[in-house]
Amino acid sequence: MGIINVTPDSFSDGGETFVTAAAIARGEAMWAAGADILDIGGESTRPGAEPVSVAAETARVVPVVAALAAKGALVSIDTRHAPVMAAAIAAGARIVNDVSGLSGDARALPLVRRTGVAVVLMHMRGEPSTMQHDPRYDDVVNDVRVWLAERVERCRDAGLAFDRIAVDPGIGFGKSVRHNVEILAQLQTYATLGCGLVIGVSRKSFIGHLSSNEATTARLAGSIAAGLAALERGASILRVHDVVDTRQAIAVWQAINGGFGT
Repeated sequence: MGIINVTPDSFSDGGETFVTAAAIARGEAMWAAGADILDIGGESTRPGAEPVSVAAETARVVPVVAALAAKGALVSIDTRHAPVMAAAIAAGARIVNDVSGLSGDARALPLVRRTGVAVVLMHMRGEPSTMQHDPRYDDVVNDVRVWLAERVERCRDAGLAFDRIAVDPGIGFGKSVRHNVEILAQLQTYATLGCGLVIGVSRKSFIGHLSSNEATTARLAGSIAAGLAALERGASILRVHDVVDTRQAIAVWQAINGGFGT
């Protein structure tokens, strides 16, 4: 899953794809490089980020979604707002990736059910503006699993099949470095929920904290290491900024793990 941030304040790229043409070009390059999904977002959810209006978010993402969907790409809309979801779905998005796990907007789950799109349910403690203010859990791995299981159950009760649902434990969203490492080490816990498992570790701050505090754009090696560890523990989709490098790493990893020549 290739990440395209149509925002001026993304933690990962500093607004490189805020202009519509640049975002479309990035998506085309990712799709050509072998991305399976293009995840387009118009609201930064980095720690400390302030919300943007639904109108502004919609204006940012819809032209990009429409252009990339028209080229045959499988497009995901990264939003927690039902009106943005609806506009993106109308423009061709086939997946909703919601950092609130469809809990932030009461209109979201009925919309997903009605339109037949797939959904990624992510766990986040609090809001982006406050989520990193001393996050605490009794047992982070189990607490996140319980919350995700409840969200999956809500979707199932609404009529969504398991093959339309994926979960994401939300690395870096209301978690300390230790929390992130514990979740990644025990990802099998979430693979037992019966649906797809999405993991986003690309360029995140915990990687810098675990190594030499590298700048955001200098965390490729750590991102790939964490991504491969996630695949070994049951992840089915990696959400990444660096599609070419990640696909190369996965190809070698798969060969070593028994996929050579298949």
